[in-house]
Amino acid sequence: MPTGNCISYDELKELKTEFAINLYQHLSKAENRTNLVVSPASVAVSLELLQFGAQGNTFIELQDALGYNVHDQSVQDFSRTVFEAVTDSNQGTVVQLGCSFFVDAGVQLSPVFAAHTAHWANSSLQQTNFTDLNRTTAQIQEWITSNLGDEDVYGMSLESAGSPLSQVILVSTMYFKSTWQKKFSFMDTQMLPFTTAEGSTLKVPTMHHTAEVNYGQFQTAALEGFSVVELPYLGEKHSIFLVLPSHKRTSLSQIESHLSAKTVTLWASSLKRTKMDIFLPRFSIQSLFDLKTVFPALGIRDAFDPITANFKGISEQGSLYISEAIHKAEIEITEDGTKASGATAMVLLKRSRTSIFKADRPFTFFLRQANTGTRKDLIDLKCPGLETDLHGVIQITNGLDKLD
Repeated sequence: MPTGNCISYDELKELKTEFAINLYQHLSKAENRTNLVVSPASVAVSLELLQFGAQGNTFIELQDALGYNVHDQSVQDFSRTVFEAVTDSNQGTVVQLGCSFFVDAGVQLSPVFAAHTAHWANSSLQQTNFTDLNRTTAQIQEWITSNLGDEDVYGMSLESAGSPLSQVILVSTMYFKSTWQKKFSFMDTQMLPFTTAEGSTLKVPTMHHTAEVNYGQFQTAALEGFSVVELPYLGEKHSIFLVLPSHKRTSLSQIESHLSAKTVTLWASSLKRTKMDIFLPRFSIQSLFDLKTVFPALGIRDAFDPITANFKGISEQGSLYISEAIHKAEIEITEDGTKASGATAMVLLKRSRTSIFKADRPFTFFLRQANTGTRKDLIDLKCPGLETDLHGVIQITNGLDKLD
């Protein structure tokens, strides 16, 4: 069994955030800049669990992609504590994060790996018959439905299911719904113009309110300006960072290319309380990803190769490899923070000298868990939490995303 070196919680926080940003950036490129939402936290949980079953170069690639060794006891303590904090749903907040491994029924699983799965961050092991494509798809659909409440998983295609080789399908999910600390008023929602990345203009339902928020203006190394505003959810355990280029001529990709764990930390420490008029499109996003197209860019290759994959920690049987890696995430942004219905009224807003944050062009958002402190085994663990639970980009297209 690989053993890890001791790593501090601050180092882990930065590594997890760096992985989150890398994953998001690669997915943004792969998805051709459409509206999307991804949960790096959920994907990381899956890769952490895979480390328990991986050996040789397969393990090294997983370790290098995440930046840490899950066999390190401090990593295990940190990950479990963060997961408990992330999924502590209260005060109108619902956070559901999970992962599941679907393994061919003919595979004899390692009891040690099965034990890790049973205790690792809402993960599960399920056996299925990979020669029966319809049954496998239905079983995965049922699991996703139980975690996200979806009626269907649009676009899901299990290309390699039906093969007689022993396989593993990896599925990870994340759902977030909460209530704003200060709700937007339905009466202040208007159909306002939004300029897309291509330069066209659409009318979209845009929420508005005036509030004291954490706000800051920054520049990239190339002197491209952007602003960041933080909107807290009820209870202030979670908040959302909205990142908007300062000028319409600056593309969102120019700003995103400079993102790093250090920049997110800088935002968190530099934002100042400011009274602002906030204009934010109302939207909900459901994204489904085939991570096989993205993981190689993160250095994860052996896991998907029937010849080179080494998952003898999952089963001593040969030819076990990851045939599919599916990820789905959902987020809803509405006036009160939760799913709601109501008529939209046209109102005229009075002119004021209040600063304005108007998301009327492509912007990025980061869902952030606030810092927490947790006492465990009589040792005060300063658990900073996940800096970024959900990442997303809003470009506003005529696709499947809901904007009303």
